[in-house]
Amino acid sequence: MDVTVTAETLRAMEARIPVAAGLLPPAFGFDAIGYACTSGATLIGAERVAAAVGIAHPGVSCTDPITAALAAFRTLDVRSIGLLTPYNAEVTLGMAAHYEDQGIEVAAVASFLEEDDNVVGRITEESVADAVRRIGGEPGCDAVFVSCTSLRTFGIVADLEAELGRPVVSSNQALAWHLHRLAGVQDAVPGLGTLFEHGLPE
Repeated sequence: MDVTVTAETLRAMEARIPVAAGLLPPAFGFDAIGYACTSGATLIGAERVAAAVGIAHPGVSCTDPITAALAAFRTLDVRSIGLLTPYNAEVTLGMAAHYEDQGIEVAAVASFLEEDDNVVGRITEESVADAVRRIGGEPGCDAVFVSCTSLRTFGIVADLEAELGRPVVSSNQALAWHLHRLAGVQDAVPGLGTLFEHGLPE
């Protein structure tokens, strides 16, 4: 399997989504299913991702990190973000443009510029936290969004929010929150930031 993250490899994932979704047994009666690739959802598109998942699970709610993050921004009344990614420049700028198209101002952008997903998964929480602090200090950012489900953030989100005084939303956190809420689970989860204190946007 190709672990290089480029626009081409991300778009190529679309054909494999129905097969992957089909590995989840329909007999379990899922309330919601998540496609856990932020950059893939950006390049493929949320509607196409949902349609691909729906081949294996028709009628089941589907989300992805981009859709979940947009729902999180509406819930938290976020209108502008600092965007942190691990991706190359093409993928990062494409994601920033996508958020702008959705009405979210991208006030600042930073990236680790790493195309190897195996390396991305080894970026430490400390390195992510340092980058969040830098981008979170930029003027005009209502929140920081840490993009990529391979970046580790669960152990740092709450502390960074307390330090910066603004929401810190990550791909994994937003996806987990959105799946919970779509499935009707309204529990707050301590330690995962202010997002988990909220329900879905009106």
